[in-house]
Amino acid sequence: MAAQKGKDLLVKIADGETFITVAGLRSRRLAFNAETVDVTHAESAGRWRELLDGAGIKRASIAGRGLFKDAQSDALMRQIFFDGTVRSFQIVIPDFGTVEGPFQISSLEFAGEHNGEVSYELALESAGALAFAAA
Repeated sequence: MAAQKGKDLLVKIADGETFITVAGLRSRRLAFNAETVDVTHAESAGRWRELLDGAGIKRASIAGRGLFKDAQSDALMRQIFFDGTVRSFQIVIPDFGTVEGPFQISSLEFAGEHNGEVSYELALESAGALAFAAA
């Protein structure tokens, strides 16, 4: 995969039947994690750790930071956070594919300097199975 522009990594939130891009994001990060299940025992070869194949819990986390724009997506994120609901999100990774599935907003922070703009940070945690569609 060739180098890509960071601005082309998009986070989109479901608004009914369509997905809208989360407004104002300047940085975004998507992380996949899989827990391991240690099954090491007294007879493990050379006392090396052994892991159980495919047994751990998988999860994805999304983090983003940007400028508060008071857009449709800002209002939607605030409402979802205060309601504590799980909503469908899409993460578009240029020339790689799209990850889609249920996420919950686990953190939503707003900040502002006296002589600067209002910014926000958000964190999302996966809340179910995710689908991947290659580009």
